[in-house]
Amino acid sequence: MFDVTTKSIEWGEETLTLETGKVARQADGSVIATLGETSVMANVTFAKEQKPGQDFFPLTVHYNEKYYAAGKIPGGFFKREARPTEKETLTSRLIDRPIRPLFVPGFKNEVLVICTVLSHDLVNDPDIVAMIAASAALTISGAPFMGPIAAARVGFEDGEYILNPTCDDMHQLRNNPDQRLDLVVAGTKDAVMMVESEAYELTETEMLGAVNFAHEQIQPVIDLIIELAEAAAKEPFDYQPADYSDLYEAVKAAGEDKIRAAYGNTDKQERVAALAAAKDDIIASLSEEQQEDENLGSALKKLESSVVRGDVVKTGKRIDGRALDTVRPIVSEVGVLPRTHGSALFTRGETQGLVVTTLGTGDDEQMIDALTGTYKSNFMLHYNFPPYSVGEVGRFGFTGRREIGHGKLAWRALQAVLPSATDFPYTIRVVSEITESNGSSSMASVCGGSLSMMDAAVPLKAPVAGVAMGLILEDDGSYAVLTDILGDEDHLGDMDFKVAGTEDGITSLQMDIKVAGITPEIMEKALAQAKQGRLHILEEMNKALSAGRAEFSTHAPRIETMNIPTDKIREVIGSGGKVIREIVETSGAKVDINDDGVIKIASPNGDAIQKAYDMIHAIVAEPEEGAVYTGKVVKIVDFGAFVNFFGKRDGLVHVSQIENRRLNHPSDVLKEGQEVKVKLLGFDDRGKVRLSMKVVDQETGEEVVPEQKKKDEDA
Repeated sequence: MFDVTTKSIEWGEETLTLETGKVARQADGSVIATLGETSVMANVTFAKEQKPGQDFFPLTVHYNEKYYAAGKIPGGFFKREARPTEKETLTSRLIDRPIRPLFVPGFKNEVLVICTVLSHDLVNDPDIVAMIAASAALTISGAPFMGPIAAARVGFEDGEYILNPTCDDMHQLRNNPDQRLDLVVAGTKDAVMMVESEAYELTETEMLGAVNFAHEQIQPVIDLIIELAEAAAKEPFDYQPADYSDLYEAVKAAGEDKIRAAYGNTDKQERVAALAAAKDDIIASLSEEQQEDENLGSALKKLESSVVRGDVVKTGKRIDGRALDTVRPIVSEVGVLPRTHGSALFTRGETQGLVVTTLGTGDDEQMIDALTGTYKSNFMLHYNFPPYSVGEVGRFGFTGRREIGHGKLAWRALQAVLPSATDFPYTIRVVSEITESNGSSSMASVCGGSLSMMDAAVPLKAPVAGVAMGLILEDDGSYAVLTDILGDEDHLGDMDFKVAGTEDGITSLQMDIKVAGITPEIMEKALAQAKQGRLHILEEMNKALSAGRAEFSTHAPRIETMNIPTDKIREVIGSGGKVIREIVETSGAKVDINDDGVIKIASPNGDAIQKAYDMIHAIVAEPEEGAVYTGKVVKIVDFGAFVNFFGKRDGLVHVSQIENRRLNHPSDVLKEGQEVKVKLLGFDDRGKVRLSMKVVDQETGEEVVPEQKKKDEDA
């Protein structure tokens, strides 16, 4: 009934297995990849005809995590997986980016890739397994895919690169000082296609070494996919790219000069208008048959690409007139919003980000429910890209994959320099509002985010800047590496290479390559040129602010931390939260307690913090023998009086310890509710507290020295 094909290799410390032929047999390609006990099923289907008028490649990738894979039931009311999590969205993008350029040029049939996590061993991250499964499914599907690709994760510890480190090693890297890198690389047999990383001030040489290490380690996986395809691949889909060479020549003859003149405008809006007019003129000059040709859009784009790319490589002059390694003019401003905790306006050419930082308490931490478990994050970065930022009318309000991806890239770049939660017990939320865009807005978010947090008095280890690099690689091998690319240079170029970091090293690297000829030499040049650009941007940022402010905004909360024994947590909280509610209501401060006994007390008012601190201290602290305390008489009995002297702790003042004379009854001098000063003499054999009033001056609170002792001391 089943025609099953299975191939396996030992990869790193685990066995990698690819299987096809048993599940989802009606899909064009279906592969279950298993690494250790983590299994991901990838299913590929593609349309056998192109939709009429389709002028783009409709590839859709969905990565789904099923909670059953880790033996969990989803939270929430419906107990069902709902909208994609951030991890699912980011992994979908991670799979999409390296496979999209590898479809045959001109192929515009709809393609759907669905990756489903079936089993998770909590050791091997399923994102790498999903990328391998998707590549294998595409390779055997018969689709015109010029793969396969493979992927690997690389860690860096004690100067050594580690292949596919465990989930625990990569979890919250900021709290794991031994691990300095979380790098994902995807590539073909001959070239690297995609890089995504979170790093802790690695040098350019160390980063390049990690990329090369990953590319070496994926070679056995590529061979394994090829071996699977040789045994189980379907017949290749009969696809012949459309030949529109005659149409292209007509378009080129009609408008090459007009396109070149339009790109001569250095202002983006003027350039866009001139390009639209040039295209209208070109189309108007064509025959009716040529105007109706479905390849007209492709021909126009090819002409644009030819003009821009050729001029840059030949003349070294870019669209806006800059040299290849020049960064656009930068203006940095901080403190631009009066009521926020920290704000910055970062402008680089025609790209601008308004970035705002808000400080919160432990209650504001983000709860993340993942297959590996539930945990909290005290740093959030949200990126918004409204249509007006590029002068367009469009849908507003929905957070798309692009916004999530760009926000995560900026998050990775900045979180490497954040102080530890013990040194800075605040929850930090950074929001980047992109108000203008022509070039890398994610890198503007990094620069603006760094300035905004410093304006909010966050003690960053060092300022962070980011720059987007581009590449134009011609067929003859000549190339040009571009610093601080424009949107058109990204769209028409061969590489989008974003690097962020401090003066000392790289904190994040993201690379997407559209051609298969990127050599280590080109990557090394791009990294070196990116470092120059990053250092220049840092200098410009330092003109506004070079370190965190010494004082918080008057509108930001102050947070003090204290540690209590874990066995005292219940006493501070009280039955049903009664005690902690009383502390909050009485002091006016916000109090947060974690399971480790760390208490955060927050309020803009320092007196409120101190009052809450004193109330908690009175509950958890132990009275000190020999110390003098002020208390209240709570009960009078024949043999003495009980005094509440330390939080909720009471002690007995025996009738003989009330005054230096004999009393008939304690009520002769005391009454309930009276404030008295007592000295803690110690504890009896049963642990009962023994107090004394007569050894303390009830007016001053100072200890009374007996006459004999005084004489002895004087002698």
